[in-house]
Amino acid sequence: MSVGRAASGAASPISRRRAGGRRAAAQLDIAAVTFDFGNTLVPVHREHLQAVVERTAREVAERLGPFRVDAFLDAWREERERQFAEDVPELREVDVEQRVTRVLARLRGMAAPSPTERWDDIAAGRHSTDAERTDVVRAYSQAFVELVPAPTDVGPLLERLAGRFRLGVLSNWPLASTIDRFVEAAGWDRHLAAVVVSQRVGTIKPDGAIFDAAARALGVPGPRILHVGDDWIADVVGAKRAGWHAAYLRDAQDGSPLPGSRPDRSVRADIVLHRLSEIEGVLPR
Repeated sequence: MSVGRAASGAASPISRRRAGGRRAAAQLDIAAVTFDFGNTLVPVHREHLQAVVERTAREVAERLGPFRVDAFLDAWREERERQFAEDVPELREVDVEQRVTRVLARLRGMAAPSPTERWDDIAAGRHSTDAERTDVVRAYSQAFVELVPAPTDVGPLLERLAGRFRLGVLSNWPLASTIDRFVEAAGWDRHLAAVVVSQRVGTIKPDGAIFDAAARALGVPGPRILHVGDDWIADVVGAKRAGWHAAYLRDAQDGSPLPGSRPDRSVRADIVLHRLSEIEGVLPR
C-alpha cells in the first residue's frame, strides 16, 4: 500500500542503476533481506482479489443473510475505497474488521454516510456481533490463502538466500494473519526470521517506525538490511529514508488492484530488478 502515486516520468533513478549495478550491489554490506508481500513475493492480480471477495460474499450471504451477493460486493468496494481515502494519508493501515462492520451495517439497513462524512462505527457495530465479524474476517483471509497462488519459484529462492542472509517479510497488509497463514501454507515460514506486518505494528510504510520494528525483529541494524519491493514510495523511499538499502522491483504492479506508486526523483534505488529471481545474482556472496 502506498501513500500516493508519485510522478512517473522518472527513468533517471532507475536507468543510472543499470550500468554497473550488479558490481555496485555486490559491494553492499548486507546481513539481512526483507521482502514486501503483495506484488513482490506474491503477484496479486485483479482477478485474484475479485475471486476472494466474491467467495467471501457468497459464504457470508449464506451464513448471515439474507442479502444479495452483489449488494455485498458493492458495499465492500465502496467501503474499501473510503478506508484508503481516510487512513492511508494518515499512515494508518486499513482495518478489515472495521470494513466488515460497516458492510454488515449497510446490508442490515443502516445508511452509509456521504463520502465527505465519517462513519459512526459504534452505531454500525450494533448491527452485527463480534462472532459474526470474526467469521467474515476469517472467511476472507481463508479465501485469500486458498485462491491466490504462491509462485513456485519463491520457495526455492528463499531457501537459497536463507543460507546467506537473515530473511523477513515487511509488508503493508490489513490482515497480518493472512500473511502468516499464506507463508506457512507455502512452506516459506521456515526460511523467514521475521514477518513484520503493518496491522501489527500500527503504521504503514514508508513510516520509519515499521522499518525500525523490522530491524529489531531481525536483530540486524538498518544500514545492513536490504528491502525489496514494488512500491516506490512505500518500499524504496521508505527504506532509504530509514537508512536501509533498497531494491526496486519495477513494473510488478501492472494489472493489480493493490495501491502503489511509481518512481520519483526523491531517492535512488541501490538495485533495480525486472524479476524477483534476479535478486540472487546481484547480492554479495
